[in-house]
Amino acid sequence: MKSRLKVEILTDQEKDEILGAAFTILEETGVNIYYDKAVELLVENGCTADGVHVKIPKQLVKDCIRTAPKSIQMYDRDGKESMILTGRNTYFGAGPTCCFFIDPYTGERRKPQKQDAANAAKVQDALPHIDYAMSLCMIADQTEDLADVHEVDAMLRNTKKPICTWAFNASNLEYVLKLCAAVAGSEEKMAEKPFVIIYSEPTSPLKHTKEAMEKVFVTTKYGVPTLYTPGMIMGGTSPVTIAGSLAVGLADTFVGLVINQILCPGAPFIGGTSGTPLDMATMHTPYGAPSTSLLLGASNEILRYIGIPSFDMAGATESKVVDAQAGIECSFQTIMSLLTGGNLVHDCGFTDIGLTGSLTMLYVCNEIIGMAKRYCDGVAVNEERIGLEYIDEAGPGGNFMASEQTMEYFKTEFYYPDILERRSYEAWEADGSLTMEQRAAKKVRTILEEYKVETLSDDILAKMDEVVRAAEASVKK
Repeated sequence: MKSRLKVEILTDQEKDEILGAAFTILEETGVNIYYDKAVELLVENGCTADGVHVKIPKQLVKDCIRTAPKSIQMYDRDGKESMILTGRNTYFGAGPTCCFFIDPYTGERRKPQKQDAANAAKVQDALPHIDYAMSLCMIADQTEDLADVHEVDAMLRNTKKPICTWAFNASNLEYVLKLCAAVAGSEEKMAEKPFVIIYSEPTSPLKHTKEAMEKVFVTTKYGVPTLYTPGMIMGGTSPVTIAGSLAVGLADTFVGLVINQILCPGAPFIGGTSGTPLDMATMHTPYGAPSTSLLLGASNEILRYIGIPSFDMAGATESKVVDAQAGIECSFQTIMSLLTGGNLVHDCGFTDIGLTGSLTMLYVCNEIIGMAKRYCDGVAVNEERIGLEYIDEAGPGGNFMASEQTMEYFKTEFYYPDILERRSYEAWEADGSLTMEQRAAKKVRTILEEYKVETLSDDILAKMDEVVRAAEASVKK
């Protein structure tokens, strides 16, 4: 949705100042790039290099910002229009790579299985306020070096929504994209109507590994959207200040942008400055901290200012269970993402400092997003909604329950929750006295047992099986 309400964290002057700092970092401080082909490409286009150390002129970055598309049309698995990543349009999805997973039946915290990625995709497919899918786990019951390939295989079979995913390296990414091409019908059809976004990440501060750069080359070659954003630790791997981290984060995301646009001007690119503060009391990096959302919100504003679709985060909690803390953290994040117009918002369903994926938390996030959307839809004012005739008809001491206006608008003016408790105490008690967490968990199990996702054709499934077998064979050589 596009929020009718908005906040402005930065003035245009402050945006220009931070952008100027990012350009200066690239031009004067420079970055380390550990991929020869990337260094050679940059030097050929006016950059200077001393071994892996590369300095990128401001004008080249600005030229690449100009050629990058301001809007990215995403499609679903069937080729139908889905998300439009541009402006203040905001879309929500889960996150990836959780090392642990909450079993939806036993509540046990355990290592993730391929079925968990399938279940996460299925639940996301069913939830109305989740717009795209991520796996919410790091699969541990398949060939270790192919967890990324198996993850995408599981998701494609269990959701029609667009997916955002990652890969260990360029070789695995080729298999991931072959899976997606099998679903699309061909590589050309996949590029024409992309339903997959590929995530790659530099190493803050200002280091770009061979693996990260290779993946940008691969995604650009295939024509699918490239998402390149750091994962900073404020006060650790980036400045402790939000303004300083924005400058470093933009410099790093611009490296991916420049490579992407030199290779193919106009190629779809998503930027971001993801980061979390280093909590000096625990030495952990809290997703739910105000600094995290302020950093991401300001990043949303700067990227929209220069016309680059943005990557954002919401729906993640440090709590180990679905409790009041989880609700507080995820609600603030969600509202901030909508108010600042983040385009691709990820990590719904994260718990335990991003270590544990929870379908129950994901379900609660869906409720939070729905409620936040109603807040951000604001107040529509027109003659019909003011309704002087209905007020006159009711008169002093009158009743509006049977009014035509009430019949027309009560379903849209009010938000009707799925799992929030609004009944009397007696009705709640008679229904088992279930907590929010218990109600959400029950809903998740109902989806897993009853919800049906349209099955891919036998021909497509056979092609996908062939890709997975080829990937398995490649690591056994």
